[in-house]
Amino acid sequence: MEKNTVIAGGMGELGLGIEGILRRAARSLIEQAIEAEVAVLLEEFATVRMVDGRQAVVRNGHLPEREIMTALGPVPVKVPKVRDRSGSGIKFNSVLAPPYVRKSRTVAATVPWLYLHGVSSGHMQEALSILLGDEAKGLSPAVLGRLKAEWAQEYAHWQHRSLQGKRYAYWWVDGIYTNLRAEEDPRICLLVIIGVTAEGKKELVSVSDGLRESKASWLEILRDLQARGLETAPLLAIGDGAMGFWAALDEAYPETGQQRCWVHKTANILNELPKAQQSKAKAALQEIWMAANRQAAEKALDVFVRNYQAKYPKAVAKLEKDRAELLAFYDFPAEHWRHIRTTNAIESTFATVRHRTTRTKNCVSRSSFLGLGFKMLQQAEKRWIGIYAPEKVLQLFAGVKFIDGIPANLTLPDDQQTAA
Repeated sequence: MEKNTVIAGGMGELGLGIEGILRRAARSLIEQAIEAEVAVLLEEFATVRMVDGRQAVVRNGHLPEREIMTALGPVPVKVPKVRDRSGSGIKFNSVLAPPYVRKSRTVAATVPWLYLHGVSSGHMQEALSILLGDEAKGLSPAVLGRLKAEWAQEYAHWQHRSLQGKRYAYWWVDGIYTNLRAEEDPRICLLVIIGVTAEGKKELVSVSDGLRESKASWLEILRDLQARGLETAPLLAIGDGAMGFWAALDEAYPETGQQRCWVHKTANILNELPKAQQSKAKAALQEIWMAANRQAAEKALDVFVRNYQAKYPKAVAKLEKDRAELLAFYDFPAEHWRHIRTTNAIESTFATVRHRTTRTKNCVSRSSFLGLGFKMLQQAEKRWIGIYAPEKVLQLFAGVKFIDGIPANLTLPDDQQTAA
């Protein structure tokens, strides 16, 4: 009986045809690989806990099944979802199935992603055939060259658009190194600014090239925005403390508040600690930015300083250096904290193309480099989700002051809060 069952199963598989069997095997391999990716993410954040002790980053089912185009044809795949219960913006973006590249399966979305990922022009046709199937037919090197030229022209036109009357509540700012580089200077990266409009929508403000740590590179960008009509400063800018952007911001828009990215800051602090201490330290840092109010956050920060100052002064110095800038989010609506504590708005878009190890030798002209970066961001922008409680932006623009995430006129004096 067992032997007959095996034979029957084998005949069932053969009934699919060779291509069907291969597609089924491809689905299994792809899903296994994606599961391995999500397992790495969950392991990385396994020690991050909620106040009640529950794990902060957990699995949360799957996205709706969708097809990935392969050389074998369409293969249906389910991509796992991850839930970040801490609200810090941690997301799972699969390298095999990025959230928008394979979902749209368009040339405009896929080609920039592949170039920035480090795929050379010589291998582009093969990669496109796998990703786009029949849609990749006819995409010769000459056609790809024309596409890059067209995108460079689109970028140049967009870069000269008027910003008269524009106003932004928040800016996320970062310098992105990819596996592609401009041929003029290997240190050059994409300098990106994403803003939040009065309607609470995320919008690409600027994408340019330059040196991440250079004040001059960032100041040139900010002066250009001003020259095109962006007179009103954003209320708050969020970014990594290592950038030259902050010195440029002090000169161009000195009234803008500054919030350091907690993800970057946490990584920088943990780099100064032994491996055995990192798990406990990460949880202690979370106690700071997850605190319900500024007073509790200050207290948690002081505890961290007291516990680590003697043995790990460099780690403590990195934290104390940006004390005020790390807690700036408490002066803004609590509904927005999940958005403005980190630069996840930029990180998630470039998660699969960031330069992680050694730079490839794949070089392009400056115009192509900017055109590809712009086109990728433009495609991603179509799927950006606005911030929570967008109506709070208008309150900010109207001059409403927030204390610990609540409008100042609704907060109680300290003595009444204590009595309550």
